[in-house]
Amino acid sequence: MTELPLLLLSGLACDDRVWREVVPALAPRADIRFLHFDGFSAIPAMAAHVLATAPPRFVVAGHSMGGRVALAMAGMAPERLGGMALLSTGIRPAGPAEPERGVRLMAIARRQGMAALAADWLPPLLCDGPARNPALFTDLAAMVAARHPDSFCGQVEALLHRPDMTASLAAFPGPVLLLCGAADQWSPPADHLDMAARAVHSVGARVQIIAGAGHFLPVEQPVAVAAALNAWLETL
Repeated sequence: MTELPLLLLSGLACDDRVWREVVPALAPRADIRFLHFDGFSAIPAMAAHVLATAPPRFVVAGHSMGGRVALAMAGMAPERLGGMALLSTGIRPAGPAEPERGVRLMAIARRQGMAALAADWLPPLLCDGPARNPALFTDLAAMVAARHPDSFCGQVEALLHRPDMTASLAAFPGPVLLLCGAADQWSPPADHLDMAARAVHSVGARVQIIAGAGHFLPVEQPVAVAAALNAWLETL
């Protein structure tokens, strides 16, 4: 067991269910705590909330938006992080195509509801779409439908105005693990390879591309994710 608590940070429109199939394999090794970000509308505020509620030192793993929160925490208080695992995420600000896409998704959430948003938003994020694993899609859609439209829209605004995290990653001195689904088109493998190259002060940044997964890596390939996290935790 790692001596430090492991904080698992969830992403956009997500809660603890993203980690549900990963946790059983991690539980014997780590004191696990979950955080998600309903009610927040800025990445720095999410990071400050985690730091205010977290133990003095910890290890953090963040999926998607949760990875960006972890990077913001590393910029604010690097001495508190014993290591940082970043899954299906990125370091860059929003690109030119993102505002239009974000506005469209927010409109669906507010006008048609979160179930309609899940049906529109989720399929392109999954490897081979919902037809490959209907039960997985049903579970994810239920998780998204449980969110309030205001919460979803606040998180979208947070992502559209997210800060550049290049400097935070480059300056972080602790261990960094980067995990990405091979079929992730939202945060592709090339971005994670680039992040590994930019983690210049890390004691040992490593990257692993996992086959058979899109953007929802911990849900699509939980066994592989748990194995990668366990192997990484052994090195801390």
